[in-house]
Amino acid sequence: MYKSELGLIFFPAFDWKISSTHPERQERLLYTRNQIEEEGLLDHPAIREYNPIVASYDSIEQVHVGVPSLEDWVTPAHQISAGGAIVAADSVLSKDVRRAFALVRPPGHHAMSIVHGIRGFCTINSEAIMVQHIRNVYGIQKIAIVDTDVHHGDGTQDIFYHDPDTLYISFHQDGRTLYPGTGFMNEFGGPQAIGATVNIPLPPGTGDEGLKKVMTELVLPMIHDFGAEIIINSAGQDNHFSDPLANMNVTAKGYAELVDILDADIAVLEGGYSVQDALPYINTAIILSMAGLDYSKVIEPAFDKDRYGQSADVTGYIDMLIDKWKLQWDERHNLQKNVSVSTGDYWKNTREIYYDESGIRETRSEVVRMYHNSMGWHSIMSTGRGGPYGHQSVYAMFIPWQANKKCRDDAYDVILKEKQYGNAQRYVIVDPMGVGQEEI
Repeated sequence: MYKSELGLIFFPAFDWKISSTHPERQERLLYTRNQIEEEGLLDHPAIREYNPIVASYDSIEQVHVGVPSLEDWVTPAHQISAGGAIVAADSVLSKDVRRAFALVRPPGHHAMSIVHGIRGFCTINSEAIMVQHIRNVYGIQKIAIVDTDVHHGDGTQDIFYHDPDTLYISFHQDGRTLYPGTGFMNEFGGPQAIGATVNIPLPPGTGDEGLKKVMTELVLPMIHDFGAEIIINSAGQDNHFSDPLANMNVTAKGYAELVDILDADIAVLEGGYSVQDALPYINTAIILSMAGLDYSKVIEPAFDKDRYGQSADVTGYIDMLIDKWKLQWDERHNLQKNVSVSTGDYWKNTREIYYDESGIRETRSEVVRMYHNSMGWHSIMSTGRGGPYGHQSVYAMFIPWQANKKCRDDAYDVILKEKQYGNAQRYVIVDPMGVGQEEI
């Protein structure tokens, strides 16, 4: 028997901001706190509030490699934001509460496995750190993350792109019209995990109707097919019609209805920058929905049904996108077989990544070792240029949590050989089910 329906973790990060006028600042959550206190929600028996903890560097290092080091970028505010997500998971998985919502900042879904600086307001990825905690402590394997932020969560995608047991679904405003310019249908998972990444790029002007249709006709069937043991909502709120950084038409009530449909076990706040006109109403509606309470009377003062409705053209485009996705989803197993045959023993990729808040350009070369009947390691040679630390490089070896002894032994052999070449300043191995993070 649960003690409460909803666990609530609140951390506004009073002492952390990019700048005093930056959209990602403490006021994002202060107005929300005032609203939920005014509504008396913290005194309701269905809701129980928890204090966040400070996530340890050991837990962060199971997901991220910092350049020059994590200590150069990670502040106590980042540790507490990640710790709030961990507390949310613990409150649910210990069966204290049925569901939990971590209202924390700074956000994290643009933070990738290698951290050269701040990208899209994000430094470390709270959901990814929480997922690794869930696997370490509770042994849960099949995990679904549904990202409802208006921006593509390229960091979360990066971290789980090669993990067939983490289903990452992101629906977002089309990357051709919005930062970070990624998140297309062909980004469908790495060579060992075809179909474990699902990107649904939606047209500007998508409203409640479109998101609910995507959720019911695509997202829920995919989660069912995948067999998720736990569902996490990466809960960005910048699809709102008043958000200054995007072009969507979703309402506070629409967000609450999405929460009802998805029925996620844990939600972690991501973006949302309409500080006064949207966030207090969206967060209140989500809290009411997750606690099983009535949210029908939550209406923003600026809401205008005629102005913010979804056009017929947008509806038609979304219908077409759903049909295309159903076909691609049904073909995922054949695509996996084809990739496995065509790739051979190694899959290689090179790309450029820009850290917009830090002025750093990263060149990344990735290799995935392919085995016939088991998971293979994933290596990254990463070089960053610009920013406060100048030219910095790291060779990072990521051992999957599903790795067997052969994969682990091979990974250590490879990184030791790479170190002999001396092409990087640091050599690091990340083994979340073994040593954690180790400097080689």
